[in-house]
Amino acid sequence: MFAVTAMVIAGVGTAVSAYGQIQAGKAQESAMKAQAEQERLAAESRELERQQKLNEALAANAVGLGVSGIKAEGTPASIALESAENVSLSEGMMGLSDRLAQAQLRRQGKAARQASQYAAAGTLLSGASDIAQFKSGL
Repeated sequence: MFAVTAMVIAGVGTAVSAYGQIQAGKAQESAMKAQAEQERLAAESRELERQQKLNEALAANAVGLGVSGIKAEGTPASIALESAENVSLSEGMMGLSDRLAQAQLRRQGKAARQASQYAAAGTLLSGASDIAQFKSGL
């Protein structure tokens, strides 16, 4: 009777351990997804702030040119166009960097979930092996 009880306890312990590993992986994946979402919101906020600063700078430049009597033609216009192109390129790179960071967080979460599943499978196999060895020793 003791042997059967010990095998049942070992089996239940193994199952509970495997379940815990799977749940921990799911929780870690969920946390990484939440962190990726927070990063997305922060990136949007940074983008809005950059746009506001750019608009303020462009407006100040236009006012400055108008007050000084310089027409926005020729060299001033080409400088403004080049500046705008540089800002656009820089913003594009920042946006790409933000999206890559978010994707990396999602991949880490998925990898954590998969690792927990493999660990749980290993725990189940190890538990089954222990039970089989115990049973053969009876």
